[in-house]
Amino acid sequence: MADDVLLAEEQDGILLLSLNRPNMMNALNFPLLKALGQKIDEIRFDTDIRVVIITGVGDRAFSAGADLKERRTLTPVQVKQFIYTLRDVFGRIENLNKPVIAAVNGIALGGGTELALAADIRIAATTATLGLTETRLAIIPGGGGTQRLPRLVGKGKAKELIFTGARIGAEESLTIGLVNQVAEPDALLDQCRKMAATICEAGPLAIAQAKYAVNHGIETDLATGLAIESNAYWTLIPTEDRLEGLAAFQEKRKPVYKGK
Repeated sequence: MADDVLLAEEQDGILLLSLNRPNMMNALNFPLLKALGQKIDEIRFDTDIRVVIITGVGDRAFSAGADLKERRTLTPVQVKQFIYTLRDVFGRIENLNKPVIAAVNGIALGGGTELALAADIRIAATTATLGLTETRLAIIPGGGGTQRLPRLVGKGKAKELIFTGARIGAEESLTIGLVNQVAEPDALLDQCRKMAATICEAGPLAIAQAKYAVNHGIETDLATGLAIESNAYWTLIPTEDRLEGLAAFQEKRKPVYKGK
């Protein structure tokens, strides 16, 4: 429906989620966050979906961040509720047991950049602009930006970007490691789908455990991280997929993984 704030399209195990508020630069409001959170929860146990791509409708914006028109109507308590919801939904995206690719197709400011940071992989159009601009409004990033950005680009660079509220382009974002790849606007989704298709060739249980090990191990010391990796590996040993991978290698054929 045209009035749906979130569009979903599934093809070949890849789910494309599109923020659908183009007239508002795909700004994040309560209905959009609720729809996004519900969809993420729905697909957690859907074995047919292997990879998720999140993008924005139109060619102007991935997401311009929080809907400031809505914000002006909120009480201080409701603002707290919004920030809590924002952080909670982004956390669910980060901890989803499937890879999430952010297709940053245009402006991604404030909460838009924070949404991209919650994804596992970020691919930006050459026309994209990213930035945590909240300090320019006398607030700070509230959707995880102060924590995820320094873990990705380093503490010094993150402080520079947050303190100045700078907006940076796709090429600079690539240089500092904020995005993984850059694509021409008309090739962005194809490039994201190509990466997603490559991921789909791997064992889904292995991908889920690899994501878990990276996400949780990076927050610990090396010895604990290695223990997390070991436990993640042990869970894969009795799976049918592991045996299928060995058989396919021996028989020189493409494996058929079932997530079992």
